[in-house]
Amino acid sequence: MQVCNFVFQKNDTMIYPKIPLAQSIIEICLAKGITTIIISPGSRNAPLTIGFVNNPAFQCYSIADERSAAFFGMGIAQQTRKPVVLVCTSGSALLNYYPAFAEAFYSQIPLIVISADRPQSKIDIGDGQTIRQENVFENHSLYNANLLADVSVENDVKINDAINISITKKGPVHINAPFEEPLYEIVSELSVNVNNIAFAKDTQEISIQDLAQYASIWNQSTKKMILVGVNDLNSIDQEISNAFAEDESVVVMTETTSNLHHDTFINNIDTIITPFSTDDFEYFQPEILVTFGGMIVSKRIKAFLRKYKPKHHWHIDTLRAYDTFGALTHHFELGPNTFFKAFLPLTTVISSDYFVKMDAVKQLRLAKHEIYLSKIPFSDFVVFEKVIQSLPENSQLQISNSSAIRYAQLIDINPLIEVYCNRGTSGIDGSTSTAIGAAVANKKQTVFITGDISFLYDSNALWNSYIPRNFKIILINNGGGGIFRILPGHEESPVFNTFFETSHCLTAEHLAKMYGFDYSIASNETSLTSSLTTLYAQNERPCILEIFTPTLKNDSILLQYFRELV
Repeated sequence: MQVCNFVFQKNDTMIYPKIPLAQSIIEICLAKGITTIIISPGSRNAPLTIGFVNNPAFQCYSIADERSAAFFGMGIAQQTRKPVVLVCTSGSALLNYYPAFAEAFYSQIPLIVISADRPQSKIDIGDGQTIRQENVFENHSLYNANLLADVSVENDVKINDAINISITKKGPVHINAPFEEPLYEIVSELSVNVNNIAFAKDTQEISIQDLAQYASIWNQSTKKMILVGVNDLNSIDQEISNAFAEDESVVVMTETTSNLHHDTFINNIDTIITPFSTDDFEYFQPEILVTFGGMIVSKRIKAFLRKYKPKHHWHIDTLRAYDTFGALTHHFELGPNTFFKAFLPLTTVISSDYFVKMDAVKQLRLAKHEIYLSKIPFSDFVVFEKVIQSLPENSQLQISNSSAIRYAQLIDINPLIEVYCNRGTSGIDGSTSTAIGAAVANKKQTVFITGDISFLYDSNALWNSYIPRNFKIILINNGGGGIFRILPGHEESPVFNTFFETSHCLTAEHLAKMYGFDYSIASNETSLTSSLTTLYAQNERPCILEIFTPTLKNDSILLQYFRELV
């Protein structure tokens, strides 16, 4: 792993920026143990850059493109669950952080943006590289620290508050720091004494009395559904999963990104419910819906539960409860593991055929799935099935949005594989950068599966000196935005191809060569099988395997799949 060394480093003497405000920011970060710093080169942020890179306590990365830098930092924070600092110069550089900032907000990932600014007297007078930076992320920021140019107790409080809130509330904050020239002066001693204000640790407690009324409702219900969205691996104890499995009145539905597995759980929701008849929907309408984890990918489960609403919807999360189905009745402000450890001892197992009937559907769909996959031609569906089956055990899978994550939802994934996707805003804009950041932070073998539009959109992600040598990109190139072919309204025409699907004839070959990636292609099952073997065997430099699939067949093959599941 490369870490940047700044030119001001001299012998073993500590070097600090002369500007006291920069010293304060850096020292407070250090005092709080915030040591991962992503810097995009610039001039106005020179005082921060000097201070961060000349202190060996900080691990600094230089990423030129601010949008890529922000998603790269978010990928690291996604894995470590600790705040990552993003540092940029003044002007429009700051705005390029916004896509990742919004994703971090909705995915509850801690990010600390520190933007260098010009003094307020230079704003809106025609000075170069200036915009109105204060509160620029206001709609998605947990805290905005607009600092004064001079060192003050007020500044220290704002910096502390910003970092503390990012840690405790799990999200992005913005610290805007105005610096006056000269920017590059250095000193060998600090001129500030900072205050490290500790944050109050959240204690998760709930009384048995508070839970008793909900346990009473639970114990009288014969149809209980647990739906799990984005979730960290090993965050739920096995004994809790076992308790769900032993209750025949409980059906557990898990998304690909839930990282929660049990033989009895349903991990391919769309395959199960898409062919449902009206009678099926009415029967499987839950009396109680319990949700935890982040955003839900499946549009079908959302449509199901919005039309056939549960009588009770309980969401379990320390911070937020989205009323996704228009039926939320209670928010338990606890971690799900803490909640279920307290709640399950109060429950009793009751007689019900809810699980048995859902499991029968599951077994039928599984048999139909295998039959269908065995007879269809080479296509996106075949590729995703074979690629996911090929993933090394104990590896980490990062998936891009749009078609890629939806295909993955249809396929069983080895429980030993971690799965991540940027589902906060569901954007394609930084998937590759996030995957690279995650690969840097997590020492596991990381495989990134992406579609062509997502890959091309974030191609600057490859402009990165820290990509692990064993990082793998599996790029499914179907010549455009394939998801639009399976959405209502698709009609083959120049307008559709240009303005919806974004048809193209581009490949990753020259990008791979420019950025030093090993590159290979596959266009049928035979070449795919051999290419996957070669891909995992080569770990001397990062790899791109580009798989070409038939644009005009993919949508009909997928849509026919759901018709043949009955």
